[in-house]
Amino acid sequence: MAADPTLPAGEGPPQDTVHLRLLGGFRLLRGTVPVAVPRGLQRVIALIGLRPGATRSNLAGLLWPDNAEERALASLRTALWRLRQDPCCPISAAGDTVRLDPVVRLDVDDLVLSAARIREGENPRALADALDAGRHDLLPGWYDDWVLLERERLRQLRLHMLEQIAGNHLVAGRHGEALQAALEAMAAEPLRETPHRLVVRIHLAEGNAFEAVHAFYVYRDLLLRELRLEPSAAMSALLEETLGPIREATRNGGLPTGAPADTASPSRRGT
Repeated sequence: MAADPTLPAGEGPPQDTVHLRLLGGFRLLRGTVPVAVPRGLQRVIALIGLRPGATRSNLAGLLWPDNAEERALASLRTALWRLRQDPCCPISAAGDTVRLDPVVRLDVDDLVLSAARIREGENPRALADALDAGRHDLLPGWYDDWVLLERERLRQLRLHMLEQIAGNHLVAGRHGEALQAALEAMAAEPLRETPHRLVVRIHLAEGNAFEAVHAFYVYRDLLLRELRLEPSAAMSALLEETLGPIREATRNGGLPTGAPADTASPSRRGT
């Protein structure tokens, strides 16, 4: 594990800035310089980052689940020894626990912190990076059980954060910002109903009945095509006031109450 050897001697990046990126793929950076890490050690570093303060037994069991405990612990000791031989080592060990070195900044922590700030009611306008946080999946292409669990946890965390941002903006009357956050959540999970419901509510709050109805039927068609399901009663109820008169008029063969009548003269209607 070493920094990029193409840098001229004495011109390396600051030694106190280390970034560990796990969203979108594993990357370890010292300053802006990538650090090459063998795949086996990537797994060790990633798990330590995701499970701060985990015991050695816990780490060994997750990393080598098919091995006997003593053998798994021996493999972990070897991996930690290899990591500590390198000056770029991003971990520290104290007794039975292992964690990232305090100088390491983990992108997953940034996502978790943004979500916590939103939950605590911080003004979403102050979180310029909140919409971008967690846009990429955790360690794509990795299929360890602990990766799958953390990937889903972070996906749900981001979806709820985006929906709360959209809801906060909607309540404050900031419809453009609300729509942006709701569409971001929709892009992350197209079949999830709550962001589509938010989009309908936002359009209705702006007085855009056509946009609201269009958004509803786009989602309804998607849901029927993919899952053979209908939108929930809660979502359908959002449009009851808008669609109710139209449906009633369709059944009666006339115009809904308040709809503009044909004002053309009798002579013109007869032509």
